[in-house]
Formats: sequence, C-alpha cells, structure tokens
Amino acid sequence: MNEADREDFIARYGGIYEHSPWVAEGAAAVLGGAPSRDEIRRTMADCIDAADDEQKLALIRAHPDLAGKAALAGKLTEASSDEQASAGLDQCTPAEYEKLHTLNELYKRKFGFPFVMAVRGSSRAEILAAFAKRLDNSPELEFATAIENIHRIAALRLEALGHE
Repeated sequence: MNEADREDFIARYGGIYEHSPWVAEGAAAVLGGAPSRDEIRRTMADCIDAADDEQKLALIRAHPDLAGKAALAGKLTEASSDEQASAGLDQCTPAEYEKLHTLNELYKRKFGFPFVMAVRGSSRAEILAAFAKRLDNSPELEFATAIENIHRIAALRLEALGHE
C-alpha cells in the first residue's frame, strides 16, 4: 500500500475499533492492493489478537459504558451511539438506567474495565440478562469475552461501511 492509500485506509477504518486507530494502522502495514471486507476484518482482528494484554486492556477500556454518562451527555462516537440506540438503550426507563448504572459499576469494580457487548439486534432485557450472567465469569474468561465482542462490533461496523 503506498502512503496515500495507507492514509486513506486509516482515515476510513481508523474508527472500526473504538478510539483505537492503531488497529487500522497495523492492518494497513500488512494489507496491499484492494482488500475485501473479510480480509480487512481478519487482518484487523489479527492485529488485536497479536497485541499484548496491556494493549487489549486499553482497547477494552476505550469502550463506553452501556447507557452510561457519556451516552446521556451525547458524547459517544457516532458508531457507539447508533449501536446503543439500535438496542433501545437510548429509551431506557429511569429504573433501567439505574439498573444499568449499578451493573456498570459492579462490573468495572470486579474486572477493571467496562462491560462490552455487541448490542446491535439485542433487546434491553437481553442486554441486562447478559450483564448479570457475565458478572459471574472469571476475570480471564471475561477479558476474552470482551475481546470477542469487540471483534463482533468491528465486523458490524465494517459491514455498515458497505465495503465488499
């Protein structure tokens, strides 16, 4: 990939992984020509999977709380805002907001990072149930589950860009 193509790639795909353009930068260094969406998805996921635990933890921590303060203040990325809205998290009742806030705090206290779930297509009830269930996970399992969900989010974001 020449420098102009590399810069275009990073500009287009730098937001696929939340606040982590380093993933697109790493993929641009490996990809050439006109990669397919699946090649981009796999290469970006490989960049994450090859990263050390500190980089992965930073990636997890780059994600906002579900229906958290950033969402209420309108400070989410456009992609995160759309994803949370698609699951109805922008229409929570006061009781649901309170429950999500409590679960967010319990989760972060236990694991040291925010709860990450690919929420597109899920209902608020499904999200709350997943939240409660995942609180019982071990830290190692939950770390892996968060990364798995981040990969799902990235795949959905790539799909939304319409790249074949």
